[in-house]
Amino acid sequence: MRTKKSLLAVSAGLACCVVVVWFSTSIRGGEKTYEVQPYITLPEYRTDAARAIDAYERLMERYMDLTEMNMFRIGSDVQDFSRRLDSVDNKLAEISRRLSRIEKALGIEEPKPAAKNDPQLKAASESGCKKSPRPDKD
Repeated sequence: MRTKKSLLAVSAGLACCVVVVWFSTSIRGGEKTYEVQPYITLPEYRTDAARAIDAYERLMERYMDLTEMNMFRIGSDVQDFSRRLDSVDNKLAEISRRLSRIEKALGIEEPKPAAKNDPQLKAASESGCKKSPRPDKD
């Protein structure tokens, strides 16, 4: 029986040693391999035609930007010109009203519009002369 006890003690000790060795290798872990992928990019190979097309596209973009800016400037100039014309029109209307009041106060009749078939007017326009409003000045 002693031999069985000693055999049992030896096998228990051996099992403990195996368990300790097994845990010691698992604690350290196995070899790990890491995969590193460098991000190195090479410029793409470009043909002369591709470069020419890109240059043409950049040129057209610049041209379109320039055209857009010029159209904006023209639009603002037209608006300013329109405002000035409206101002001149308002001033002319005011002058016309004042002139009609002055003519009315002085008793001056409004001039009649010239007829299209007026022979004197035709002769003056054909000769290149203007009909003078006063007969003493030519």
